[in-house]
Amino acid sequence: MSRPHAAIIYNPVKAPLDRVRRAAEQEERLAGWNPSRWYPTDRDDGGRRAAQRALAASPDVVIVAGGDGTVRVLAEEIRGTGIPVAVLPSGTGNLLARNLGLPLNALEESLHTAFTGGTRTIDVAVAELEAPSGERTAHVFVVMAGIGLDSEMAGTGAESKKRLGWVAYVPRIAQSVLRNRRFHLEYRIDDRPARSTRAHTIIVGNCGMLTGNMLLIPEAEPDDGRLDVVMLRPAGPFGWARIGTRLTVQGLAHRSSLGKRMLRLAPAFRALVYEQGSRFDIRFDVPHRVELDGDVFGPVVAARVTVHPGQLDVRV
Repeated sequence: MSRPHAAIIYNPVKAPLDRVRRAAEQEERLAGWNPSRWYPTDRDDGGRRAAQRALAASPDVVIVAGGDGTVRVLAEEIRGTGIPVAVLPSGTGNLLARNLGLPLNALEESLHTAFTGGTRTIDVAVAELEAPSGERTAHVFVVMAGIGLDSEMAGTGAESKKRLGWVAYVPRIAQSVLRNRRFHLEYRIDDRPARSTRAHTIIVGNCGMLTGNMLLIPEAEPDDGRLDVVMLRPAGPFGWARIGTRLTVQGLAHRSSLGKRMLRLAPAFRALVYEQGSRFDIRFDVPHRVELDGDVFGPVVAARVTVHPGQLDVRV
């Protein structure tokens, strides 16, 4: 019987390659695995060809040294195969790692988990996007889809994010908050009646935690078989301040069982509207860009997001 091997997909810009190689070689020796096979991502496809090459060799685990966008592209290729994914956080947000409770700045610990850890099976979401021309495309995401503020943040330059981290997003956030432009949309959750509303930002989440321990969607779990939708509808800058306070409080309260109960009993907040379901349909009067785990698509005039339970195995 041949010894197992790992495939390591890495972003040449973000991954500390020498350190990853040393730590991986140590774990290979300790676990009795064959040498790992290495696959750099290409700038023009986000890592799709690297993922395809890695999977063609039938690895026992695929290790991703990159950000949420690289994980998203791999998920499109690997979902449903049963091959586990291990995440070495190497980006600005690392939201999947945060939501799974994985260490963010512990490379050696993350690699040890990749070779020896258990597996958590999570859901995958698929966004079917309709362009103004009528052309339709489908894309996977595992953390969040965003229309509005989230997609504007996703346009922040890679070099700025590399140098400044989360601070690089501040100018775009400030511009969006000051403009506070709402857009009209029609939406439907599952087979419920269609609704019409105006909002500044729409987030469809498979996970709920943002950076800085800000909890955007308290009920979201990556393995509950549901989508959680939140609509942000603040009334001016003061409304944005209240949203920021609410998200921070939610993040703190969610750390304990008592805090979670208090969140459920908290009064509704009109600037944050929450919905749950397994399918979310949305249509816009004006085309918008859509962000999926840090990657921007569009413009689009309509989208359908569906959840596919238990399609991705992640090492934890």
